[in-house]
Amino acid sequence: MPRRTPTPILSESRFSHRFSTLQELARDVLAYAEKQGASACEVDVSDGFGQSVTVRRGEIETIEYNRDKSLAVTIYLDQRKGQASTSDFSPAALRETADAALNIARFTAADPCAGLPDAALLAVDSDKLPDLDLYHPWVLSVEAAVELARRCEQAAFAVSPQISNSEGAMLSIQEGQFVSANSLGFMGGYPTSRHYLSCSVIAGQNEHMQRDEWYSITRHPLAIDSPESIGQRAAQRALSRLGARKIKTCRVPVLFEAPLAPSLIGNFVHAVSGGSLYRKTSFLVDSLGKRVFSKKVRISERPHLPGALASTWFDSDGVATQEREVVSDGRLQGYFLSTYSARKLGMQTTGNAGGCHNLIVHPGKRDFRGLLKKMRRGLLVTELLGHGVNYVTGDYSRGAAGYWIEDGEIAHPVEGVTIAGNLRDMLGNVAAVGNDVLVRGSKQVGSLLIEQMKVAGR
Repeated sequence: MPRRTPTPILSESRFSHRFSTLQELARDVLAYAEKQGASACEVDVSDGFGQSVTVRRGEIETIEYNRDKSLAVTIYLDQRKGQASTSDFSPAALRETADAALNIARFTAADPCAGLPDAALLAVDSDKLPDLDLYHPWVLSVEAAVELARRCEQAAFAVSPQISNSEGAMLSIQEGQFVSANSLGFMGGYPTSRHYLSCSVIAGQNEHMQRDEWYSITRHPLAIDSPESIGQRAAQRALSRLGARKIKTCRVPVLFEAPLAPSLIGNFVHAVSGGSLYRKTSFLVDSLGKRVFSKKVRISERPHLPGALASTWFDSDGVATQEREVVSDGRLQGYFLSTYSARKLGMQTTGNAGGCHNLIVHPGKRDFRGLLKKMRRGLLVTELLGHGVNYVTGDYSRGAAGYWIEDGEIAHPVEGVTIAGNLRDMLGNVAAVGNDVLVRGSKQVGSLLIEQMKVAGR
């Protein structure tokens, strides 16, 4: 992508409402709720817009615009809770929304764990905290966006005549701003951006066809991979899958490619999150301080990384986020808890209402090629199908595609297989973490090598 400097634009000029207006709306609702007898209240106000274009076989397929706004209010009558939301910011609509939340609270059973966080845990003076560099507007005309998408798709077709079709190239710009506030005096918020460029193509003809894709997602438009590199990567991946076949059922090492590795870390996060723990629907209940990964694994949470996709100074409860070690020497050092789930467990919130914030799985010394050499013989997984994860037992079974590895090298593509195991064993038997980290979301991790899994084929 050509180097260009986006024209500096204040966030207020990009949105339907000024940031200060969102703050005023939140204050007004909090004040009204108090007058109506609420014992506590929290308000979330958001305003955002987006633009996306899709090009398929060189022609414009879709042009989409969206503008969204929302105000959600949660009212507490002691330990009874009511929630309501609206997209109408008129004074009358806001009062009606608050009244609706209040009425719901009146008829809701008391929950001893309901309520706002302890005031001491809130992000104090959040507006004075350093900027996390999360907002970079991309001033791009529809014509320019279409041209970038075309270049991406054209680069894919140029790789080989065997690239026979396309599912399209898409460029998406999404920008938003929000304010969160509660009756304990907390108020915080900021604008954010997220830009995305992708390409998905098909290689081969008739019954011998394979598809694959590649994409780049960042907060800053200049950090997106070039359209040409994305298109070429998508084409190369699709071509490399031609001639895929099943393999015999076996038990072998399995390497989760870097784009898929976050899903495995996501399974772990789900299992040690508050909702799963207090409901006892997790195979990792009461695992704090115990070894849940192999000793090779260390996981840190770094919520304050400038420009990262999951950075924030506070969670959706308004609780200040903290840097911490989640897994050290394979042992679990902390859960992922919101205010509510922490109270259910008799613990303190970890500032994870709304999810995790930049989980860093510390890489090992091996790159992707080095991991193949270490594995020697087994299955490289590049695509997962289905949702076969039982979090109560840890049983894991998913359809998969990828490549068979012999003598540390790719031998041939594989499809139509199922990989199976138990997450407790899989996490405990991580043989290596690659340094081929691909950042696309809240979990930053390289390829993960599991010592052994069952691969069911023919």
